[in-house]
Amino acid sequence: MWRSLSKNKGYSFLNIGGLATGIACASLIFLWVEDEINFDSVNVKKDRLYLVEENQKYDTYVFTESSTPGLMADAMKAELPAVENAGRTTEGTTSLLFSKGDKSVFAGGKYADPAILKMFTLSFLQGNPSNPFPQLHSVVITQKTATKFFGRDNNVVGQTIKVDNKQDYVVSGVVKDIPENSSFQFEWLMPYQIYFDQSPWLKSWGNQSTNTYVELKPGVGPEVVNKQLYGYIQKREPTALGHAFLFAMNDWHLYDDFKDGKKTGGGQIEYVHLFTAIAWIILFIACINFMNLATARSEKRAREVGVRKVMGAGKTSLMMQFVGEAIFMAFVSGVVAMVIVALVLSAFNTLVQKQLAMELSNPYHLLAVTLITLACGLIAGSYPALYLSSFNPVSVLKGFKLKDSGAAYIRKGLVVLQFTASIVLIISTIVVYQQIQHVKDRQLGFNKNNLIELDLQGDMAKNFNPVKQEFLNTGYVSNVALADHAIIYGGNNTSGLTWEGKPAGSKVLISQRYITPEFIETSGLKIIDGRGLTVQDTAKPIRMLITQSMAKLMGKGTAIGKKVHGEGDTTSATVVGVVNDYVYGNMYGNPDPVMFFSTQPKYATVMYIRLKSQNNYEKSLAGIQAVLKKYNPAYPFDYRFVDDQFNRMFLSEMLVSKLSRVFASLAIVISCLGLFGLAAYTAERRTKEIGIRKVLGASVPGLARLLSLEFLQLVVLSCLVAFPLAYWALQNWLKTYQYRIDINWWVFAVAGIAAMIIAVVTISYQSVKAALANPVKSLRSE
Repeated sequence: MWRSLSKNKGYSFLNIGGLATGIACASLIFLWVEDEINFDSVNVKKDRLYLVEENQKYDTYVFTESSTPGLMADAMKAELPAVENAGRTTEGTTSLLFSKGDKSVFAGGKYADPAILKMFTLSFLQGNPSNPFPQLHSVVITQKTATKFFGRDNNVVGQTIKVDNKQDYVVSGVVKDIPENSSFQFEWLMPYQIYFDQSPWLKSWGNQSTNTYVELKPGVGPEVVNKQLYGYIQKREPTALGHAFLFAMNDWHLYDDFKDGKKTGGGQIEYVHLFTAIAWIILFIACINFMNLATARSEKRAREVGVRKVMGAGKTSLMMQFVGEAIFMAFVSGVVAMVIVALVLSAFNTLVQKQLAMELSNPYHLLAVTLITLACGLIAGSYPALYLSSFNPVSVLKGFKLKDSGAAYIRKGLVVLQFTASIVLIISTIVVYQQIQHVKDRQLGFNKNNLIELDLQGDMAKNFNPVKQEFLNTGYVSNVALADHAIIYGGNNTSGLTWEGKPAGSKVLISQRYITPEFIETSGLKIIDGRGLTVQDTAKPIRMLITQSMAKLMGKGTAIGKKVHGEGDTTSATVVGVVNDYVYGNMYGNPDPVMFFSTQPKYATVMYIRLKSQNNYEKSLAGIQAVLKKYNPAYPFDYRFVDDQFNRMFLSEMLVSKLSRVFASLAIVISCLGLFGLAAYTAERRTKEIGIRKVLGASVPGLARLLSLEFLQLVVLSCLVAFPLAYWALQNWLKTYQYRIDINWWVFAVAGIAAMIIAVVTISYQSVKAALANPVKSLRSE
């Protein structure tokens, strides 16, 4: 085998290089897929853990959310026999300032019931897992958080950390850092009772603002509990719209897409399927290279086959030999692939934002690599072995030309398959990029550029007016405002509103925002009717702004002066202005109507700062930091650009775009390796023909064009197959988005032209080399 490899270095390089690249690409993709599929597998009780969700039916859609009443966990545990345990946490991640001596850092975490720490698998390094919160102001922190404050101290339980420069908390436990592929992420946990006592609205069944987790008893399915949960909330709050149900932990990450209250079967699993398919396509393309190059070398090995058959070798033994050679080359390629993976894994982790590792000491990883390599060897070597072992020894040894027509058609068919897959990937890459840019370039209704968001910390709200003035005095800031929720995300909402002319029984979900009067101008929203809010609007009678979509709901004519009140409530709010609709929450959908109320600074949670666009960012941020240090010295300067927040909402789509570009490029490179080898083989077979044509006066450009034409015809055929296939697949993909592009004809033209240019560049070297060869030498050698 080594002798055969060394005698045909070029062939060996193309085959091993193509297979190694394919195996390396597939290995990287399968590492990512493994991490996705194993999401939340750290939890021992994964099969019995559920998140309580609600379906809320409105006029035009069913809204599914994970917000539940704060009283629900205790009620379910007490009343439902199938429930082993239940617990609550706050929604999302709460960022708090933790201080120890001269160290102060923000850390994100949750308020949680003690039951949560028994339901989820958390490895306690210090502390008592059966009593995680021995006192009210206790805190459980992760190992990483503990290291920040206490260094390598092995016993931090009982030590104190000041939270938000107000209250000392005693460290009651240290848990092992949470794996990145876990849905339940935190740096700290504190007793939910603290949050419950500070939030009186949690004591009402009509308010949903808590995540409720449930552990079912062994052997109990969710169907039994779901029947009991339907109408469970309405028994306590008749006006509530939400019907609760259990959402299994096994589905949290991969199958989290809901439409009209039902799981669609979509979510992150779609990307898992997509990249798995790409991995197999790339492996298939690499195997095609091997088949093509092996059959193309048939004449060089024909005499060997003839001699072996004359010496008594049977067809089976010859097939075993050639398959063995293919498997051997595949395993050499596998070794090279592992070297490639080791070299590029760090860059790949940066791309996918994970910490993946190829651990060959892991029996599953070793088995996977071995099986992939073996499969490649068997698939790639099967047809060449069958073809080579079928030669007639008499014809071969007498020097007759081999009939290559059947093998040639198969080679051409395989080239068409290769380039079909490559062209589909090129088209997909373009369309995915267009879709992402289409949404990112969407008119949001507000100006996300040069807009900074900060959490209100310490005395920022109390000193809002002087802080605002000093920001303006820096010359870098054009406006400052406060709000109770981030502009780009969803906030509080309600359906329990009515107004004159509202149809009976109509249910519309309406968002509520509490803002200071400067918010409209700071955010870039536009008042299109009436006036804005003022400081005086914080007092009764209540006045508000609404968006255009809500103005349309309230009937024809101007909405100014119309009143809105809660169902069964005599207190009303009067519309004094209408602002344009803007996009928030779901960047692909149509946002719900919004009501804006004027609020006092002490009720706000976030600050927005509008920078003057012509200023330098570094100087602007330094000026803002100096003001905050003066008025809020106990808190570090922590800020976010809203356009960065916006971009982070497309992480999955951006990952698809980047990976599709990378793997489409690699698929083309692998295809070109095979095409390069086939071009060399074709030029070699037609040496005599080329020599005769040159003697008869054929030009070099004419000969190069003649040799290239055969392959260009194959690329054209690949385009004809790839175009409808890509259109069908991408149309189905785009249907999952409400706000989407139309696929333009020029995308297919660009992909087709790109494929032909790539093919021409690949085969041009061999074509020109053959055309320039001395015809005397060619004819003499023949």
